[in-house]
Order: sequence, then structure tokens, then C-alpha cells
Amino acid sequence: MTFDTETIGAAQAKLDAHVREIIGWHFSPETGSPFWLDWAGKAGWNPIEEVKCFAGLQRFPHFQDEWLRDLQPEVWVPKQWQGRPFNIFETGGTTGMPKQRIGWNDYKVDYEEFSTKLSDAHFPLGGSWLMVGPTGPRRLRLAIEHLANFRGSSCYFIDLDPRWVKKVLADKKFEVARAYMDHVVDQAVTILKHRKIAGLFTTPKLLEALGEKVDLWGAGIRGVFCGGTTMKPQYVRYIVEEILQNRIGFYPTYGNTLMGLAASVPLQPEDNFSVTYFAPQPRAVLRVVDPNKTHQVVDYDQWGRVELTTLTREFFMPRFLERDEAIRRAPRAPYSWDGVGEVRPFGAMEKNIVEGVY
Repeated sequence: MTFDTETIGAAQAKLDAHVREIIGWHFSPETGSPFWLDWAGKAGWNPIEEVKCFAGLQRFPHFQDEWLRDLQPEVWVPKQWQGRPFNIFETGGTTGMPKQRIGWNDYKVDYEEFSTKLSDAHFPLGGSWLMVGPTGPRRLRLAIEHLANFRGSSCYFIDLDPRWVKKVLADKKFEVARAYMDHVVDQAVTILKHRKIAGLFTTPKLLEALGEKVDLWGAGIRGVFCGGTTMKPQYVRYIVEEILQNRIGFYPTYGNTLMGLAASVPLQPEDNFSVTYFAPQPRAVLRVVDPNKTHQVVDYDQWGRVELTTLTREFFMPRFLERDEAIRRAPRAPYSWDGVGEVRPFGAMEKNIVEGVY
């Protein structure tokens, strides 16, 4: 389904109004955070007066991830919440000082919204969940449990450390990585044998490994919510047809600590197993930009670098260049804004990139 210009225009108007609200919040002395108030004081222009729409955010430079690594997290606390304890969430699977995002309720809002995308047939209300993936300091652990709880369900967990996996893979200790993956998968198999599980969250590679050891449909799984490493069309087809036997609901997602969760549209025959994701606009916006001219989006169906803007009262992050590239896709029901397709690490065609299991 294609959208008419009126529908797309209404979505744009909603986004523009949301931008004005968030800019007003983060740059007002009564509500803003120390970082953005200090930034505005040095920038020489007033975002509240000059940014009236999403396009106006082009006046900001690209958000730097070093700010989330090097600065104390208190600089991001809006005035309303100063002195209130916050969650500290870390990104991904790289080693060294991680990017850290603080928050209070954003992860709950993001995943409650995502709940509307799940079929009750695939994730029955009250049916138990199993998460096999990174927990620890990652937002994902609390978010998955909240999503399950929101749907009346409880959630079991199998932990893994993606930083360790990436480290041993980088050192070419492939047998160690395989042994660790087997250790994680064996724990999941044990839970599936002894508990009634209907919904599963995991990464594509762990899903494949789990499917090799157990009949997921026979074990009671009816829906799989999957995110993490690259999923090329041929790999998606393998998961859908072989691992999930064309019987289990498959929900690929593209998300991270900084964005929230971009849901995929249900696969249609004409997609040829190419997955497209849509950001939870207006809370977050994805653009696919020319890597050499990042103010410009690429044409539809062309590859470019993924740029993320996050727009909540808890966190404002303009124009962050992700370490991902994707195909820019046209709006598609039920989303009246651009999507991103076949997401993979930036520069994946030019160099070998260690993804691990996450």
C-alpha cells in the first residue's frame, strides 16, 4: 500500500510539532539538561527560536558518541529529574569504555508501543517468554521483561556476554566462541524442555543454533522476536522456512539503546525475504544519508549510511551517524514515513567486520 501526500504530510506535521516540543523542553532553563543548556550557550544561536520543524535539526552538528563515553551521566539529566536515580544502559558488544544512556521510563514506553505490533496468536497473552541474549547493563534485559509483563507474561533469561564473544573471534579463537555459544544454547534447551514457553527473543545466530538442537514448534514456541546481527534475505528465508518451518511468527527488529525499537513490516511475497524496518516516529527518526554528504538523503532503494535522531524528554540526540548502512525504503502501511532495509554494518562490502552473536 502506498500513501497519498495528505497522509504523509500529516505524519510530517506530527513530527514537526514533536520536534518543537522536545527542543522547547531540552533548551529551556526550567526543564533542560546541563549538557544542552551549556551547548546552546556556546553555540551562538537559540534552538527554541530557530528550530520549528524536523528539517531545522540540520543546524545541529552530528551527535558525537564520545559525549556518552567521556562525560558523567548527570550532564544528561533534565532539570525536572535532577536528584532522581536513573537507569544506566550501555550499548552493544564492543570493549573499552561503552556509550551509556541514562533513562527512567523511555524503555517502557518504547516496548509498550511495540507490543501493538505483536500478534496474540504468536505471543499469546499470559504465555511465558524466554530471552536468550545479552542482559547485564543493557536496556534490552529490562525492556524484554517489561514487554512480557505488559502482555501478562513472565520471562525466563539466559545470559550471554557479547563482548567476550567478539574478543575471542577477533583473536581467531573460533573454537572458544563456538563452545561459549553451545553453553548458552544448551541452557536455553534445558528451559524449553522443563518450562512452557510460547515466545522467544534471541539473536539470529543463536536462533539458528537453537533450532538445530530442538524443534521449536514442538517445544511450544509460537512467536520469535529477533534482533541483532545482519539478516540478509537468503538468511531470513532460511530462518522462516527451515528453522521456524513457516509455522512460527517471525518479528525481525532493528534497535539499540540509543533509538529504541524499529519494527519490521510483515514480509510479503514481493519482498523476497528482504526485511524493512520503521523507526518509532516521532520518538525516533531514521534517515539513510549519503556518507559523503550527510545532509542529503539517498534516493529510494539506494544504499546509504543510517542516521538516527532520538526525540524524547529523557534524551535528545540529533543526527547521530550509526555504524550501519541500509537501503532507503518508501513508506509502507502502517507507516507513513521512510523505512530502512537490509541493515548491515557500515562498510560491510569493503572490509571484514566481526559481529559475534549480537
